[in-house]
Amino acid sequence: MGFETPTPVQEEVVPLVLSDRDVIATAETGSGKTAAFLLPILQKLEAGPTGRTRVLILAPTREVAAQTAAQSVAFSKGSRLRTVAVYGGVGMEPQRRALSAGAEIVVATPGRLLDHHHRGAAVLTSVEILVIDEADRMMDMGFLPDLRRILSLLPRKRQSLLFSATMPIPLLELAYAEILRDPVHVEVDSPSVPPSTLSQSLYLVNSARKTDLLLDLLEREGMGSVLVFARTRRRADSLAKRLTRAQVNATCLHGDRSQSERETALRAFRKRQVRVLVATDVAARGLDVEGVTHVVNFDVPNGPGDYLHRIGRTARAGAAGDAFTLASWEETATIAEIERTLGHRLRRAVVQGMTETEVVPVAPVRKSALTRGRGRSLSRSRR
Repeated sequence: MGFETPTPVQEEVVPLVLSDRDVIATAETGSGKTAAFLLPILQKLEAGPTGRTRVLILAPTREVAAQTAAQSVAFSKGSRLRTVAVYGGVGMEPQRRALSAGAEIVVATPGRLLDHHHRGAAVLTSVEILVIDEADRMMDMGFLPDLRRILSLLPRKRQSLLFSATMPIPLLELAYAEILRDPVHVEVDSPSVPPSTLSQSLYLVNSARKTDLLLDLLEREGMGSVLVFARTRRRADSLAKRLTRAQVNATCLHGDRSQSERETALRAFRKRQVRVLVATDVAARGLDVEGVTHVVNFDVPNGPGDYLHRIGRTARAGAAGDAFTLASWEETATIAEIERTLGHRLRRAVVQGMTETEVVPVAPVRKSALTRGRGRSLSRSRR
């Protein structure tokens, strides 16, 4: 499989999984955590029975579930172990047949798994190992009630492994109270420290000029495989269409697209058939795409955690990468919060005629002006 030296998370987690310990691990996507739990799990399954679900891996999104299932299939090639991916957006019947045939490893999103359970296809009474991947995002996305229902269906005697990019207090309380037994806490690669091979730049720009600036940046040499983050699904759609009209080979990824459309977009981006993928945070969570040269925050993320997640899509496995953030006046407060978390100011980058040394707010229009001249349009002035 091309493995030569284990990553830090693999070095710590693999022996713990093999020794049947419960684990709670803080590890970013791209740190090698999927192999850290899959490889020892597959080794443990080789000795046991087949024809029933022995491992359940829960993931927050379709993309994460599909990627994890694909890795499980690749790792177990040549063995008698079978893996099925269970997630929404696609037909239930092929999944039902695979579950009924007795796949040993089920990788699922919570909602679709419960759908199959209610229909009698997903039998979880023989699960020996539970893996909860990207647990913080699961809580953010409102999966806690579904997660609790799934936990009630599993044997109490099992090995449980929980992986998360961040470890907020509510998640820790849930993990210790309801999921894990005497776990080992592994913390690898603090998410507040981006890799040293990642260059970060901030462009101060008025909102109306952001698209022009992005198009200018995309013309630069070396802008190979570019992941652009937008705040909303509608914004991602409109930006991808605007780039396409400007002769930029682009597509988009967000929750309103069908599963087949999402898979097509991802496949095209991975195979370099499109150069730019415009995505929302939720849709891009856990994406593992090799060779992303640049991440562009077209919209500033909601906070430091999302910022670190986004820029972590590039500069992976020791490769170089660039992260560009386009910030308007309304977004500078969040930039200050991100910089406090990083412990340093982001480098201010300048594009002549487009960026500003300081983005100034729009001055409020006086009430007296609003009453002056019925039907007359008022221009907003700058301080």
